[in-house]
Amino acid sequence: MEKKQKIAIQGNQGSFHHVVANQYFTSEFSLIACHTFEDTVMSLLNNVADLAVMALENSIAGSIIPNYALIDQNELQIVGEYSLSINHQLMALPGQKIEDIKEVHSHPMALLQCKDFFHQHPNIRLVEAEDTADEARRIDANQLQGIGAIASQEAAHIYGMEVLASSIQTIKNNVTRFAIIQSLGKLIPQEFINKAALKFILDHQRGSLAAVLNVMSDCQLNLTKIQSLPVIQTPGKYAFFVDVTFDNFTHYEKARKLIAIMASEFKILGEYTKHQR
Repeated sequence: MEKKQKIAIQGNQGSFHHVVANQYFTSEFSLIACHTFEDTVMSLLNNVADLAVMALENSIAGSIIPNYALIDQNELQIVGEYSLSINHQLMALPGQKIEDIKEVHSHPMALLQCKDFFHQHPNIRLVEAEDTADEARRIDANQLQGIGAIASQEAAHIYGMEVLASSIQTIKNNVTRFAIIQSLGKLIPQEFINKAALKFILDHQRGSLAAVLNVMSDCQLNLTKIQSLPVIQTPGKYAFFVDVTFDNFTHYEKARKLIAIMASEFKILGEYTKHQR
C-alpha cells in the first residue's frame, strides 16, 4: 500500500491553501495545518511534512516577498505551482440574514479585497483576524450569532456555515499563485520542466541587469516575473528573483549557465511544470 504524502499548509481546513492542496494533489494525503508560514517551512525542515503549499503572489496585492525569502534562506525547492481564482464568500451560522450581521471577521487581505461590498453595508464592523477559514471554524465552534466570516466555499461546507453573499471581492478576476515546495525529495524530470524560478545578485554596475535580460531574450526565455530585494549585508546591492518559461530546455540551460557566470551569486529556486489555467 502506497504511503500517504504529508502536505503542510498555512491555515486550517477550508483555507485557500487547503483548496489548492485538494486540487493539485491527485492522490489522498495527510494534511498538516500550520499557524504561520514559518511553521510551514519548519515542518519541511524537520521532516514532519513531505511537501508544502505556499502562496507567492496575488494578482491584486502583488508578491508575498517574505515567502520568497523563506524559500531562499531555507534552501527549499519549488517543484510545482498552482494558480487559484479567489472567490470570497460572506458566511454566518444558518438562519441569519445580512441585516443580522454586526461584525465580519477575516484576514486583512480578504477584508481589503471586499471593501466595495461592505461600503454598501456600513452597519457591519470589520475585524481583522489571522486566517479566513479559522474564523468560520470559530463561529461554528462557539455558535456566534450576528458574526460573519469571509472565507472559501469549502470552508462554508466544512464548518456548516450558510453563505449570505457569494463572490463579494471587488475585482472578480482575483488570482493567487501558490508554489509547491520541498526540502528534500525527487526533482521533476527534465522533459517536464518548462518553468524556472531563479535568484541572482549582480555587481552594482550600469547595464548589468540589461545584459542579463538580453541573455534571456537571446535564449528565447519568456520573463514572467521579476522582483528585486535589497541585499541586507551590502547596501546598494540587489538580489533579483525571476520566473522564466521556455519551450526548449537546452535554450534555458544555456541561459542558466551564462547568467551564473555574469552574476556574483546565482541560485536555482525551482525547475518545474508551469500550471495551465
